[in-house]
Amino acid sequence: MDVEALARWYGRNARDLPWRRTTDPWAILLSEVLLQQTQVARGIEYWRRLLDRFPTVTSMAEAEVDEVMHLWQGAGYYARGRRLHALSVEVCAPGGPWGGDLPSPSTCDDVVAGFQSLPGIGPYTAAAVASIAHEVPAAVVDGNVRRVVARQTATLKPTAGDVTSLAQAWMDDAHGRNVPPSVWNQAVMELGATVCTPRAPRCSDCPVQQGCLARDHASGPTAFPAPAKRRVITERLVALVDVDAQGRPHLVQRPSEARFGGLWGPRYLDANDAAVVDECGRRTKAGDVVHLLSHRRLEVEVWAGQTEHGVDPANKAISTLDERVLHLAKGA
Repeated sequence: MDVEALARWYGRNARDLPWRRTTDPWAILLSEVLLQQTQVARGIEYWRRLLDRFPTVTSMAEAEVDEVMHLWQGAGYYARGRRLHALSVEVCAPGGPWGGDLPSPSTCDDVVAGFQSLPGIGPYTAAAVASIAHEVPAAVVDGNVRRVVARQTATLKPTAGDVTSLAQAWMDDAHGRNVPPSVWNQAVMELGATVCTPRAPRCSDCPVQQGCLARDHASGPTAFPAPAKRRVITERLVALVDVDAQGRPHLVQRPSEARFGGLWGPRYLDANDAAVVDECGRRTKAGDVVHLLSHRRLEVEVWAGQTEHGVDPANKAISTLDERVLHLAKGA
């Protein structure tokens, strides 16, 4: 890997993303958590919205988790919002080890390990924040990095250990050539995100094409890495939506350990639950909703009924699925 060529390419071609204009660890952490499961274009919107309300880790710690989840609404994978709030509370806990500050070289010997000790922070996020905010030479490994490693080495199924080892070797080489860790990690990820893409890689534009073993491989670069087999499970549910005279639904807050934990929504039953026949017998079917998650297909029958007292869903944190369910029930 020609690390200097890739660093120069990044300097000329890096996308202008707002979190790349700051070294604030909290702002960078927020961007990394959002980008784990949210596309960049939408991630910018949510990053600005959340950072405007919670400019510091302390400001989030002082807020209720309901407010965090309400601002997170629509970003998906809501456990991220709950864990980020839990992280802020732990960092700001009176008498705690962090004293209101995120891990840094001045507060702990191993910044990466410090971040990994916090709720919801894994190896990738820890290395990303430590390297970008504090120039710690810790290599990140995400899907983009894995793809670049697989193609540079023409490896069909690189193990996690192999990817991590080579990514760190590249980081060490770059660091030895005075390429800042923040630049290097973002350069490799940027290459995978914009040039070394899954389906249509632009090999002619790649700054490190000379050393890429997959470029001229008989199978072609898109064969690397071999696609993982994904098993999608279908789940059949029944949504019971009771609405008052003003059109406001009865909502319940889900426990934190449940799907869409911490969010509000109508009651759901498994379609095979013995109570379904009785519950649906007192309601009118409004229609069906199909909702796709990463490894699940949710097929939801929506049944509408009446209640005396509902709530305004605009004031509650609600998932995209529940928004669709409520809209269908309202029409009924």
